[in-house]
Amino acid sequence: MDSIYADESLLQVALVTGALGGGAAFLAGRAIAQTWRPFWHVVVYMAMLGAATRFVHFALFDGTLLSLPSYTADTLFLVLVGAFAWRMTRAGQMATQYYWLYERTGLLSWRERAAGETASGQAAAGGPLPPG
Repeated sequence: MDSIYADESLLQVALVTGALGGGAAFLAGRAIAQTWRPFWHVVVYMAMLGAATRFVHFALFDGTLLSLPSYTADTLFLVLVGAFAWRMTRAGQMATQYYWLYERTGLLSWRERAAGETASGQAAAGGPLPPG
């Protein structure tokens, strides 16, 4: 950690990169997914947010502004948080927007519905689906 963040303390990194940057990355990732933009937009926006995070380190805590290892570490963290938010939002969108085609299987995933299955778990012919 000393070689990546030579001029900042752990508290400063947690506050600026973790709380401020991570929160902004989560909100940005969610917004990118809500507007149905592709994943690569997350990477581009997080690269810009990484530069802003480095500036906040520099402006508030007299950190090094132009430090490639620090920028890379900040940006990688922001991409991970933004990607998590993007995927979580996209899974919800797919299950909600296309409820007749997909169902949510977890926090970050969805799957196609079985042939003839509806959103209520009923078979298309009328009765409930057999177990299993």
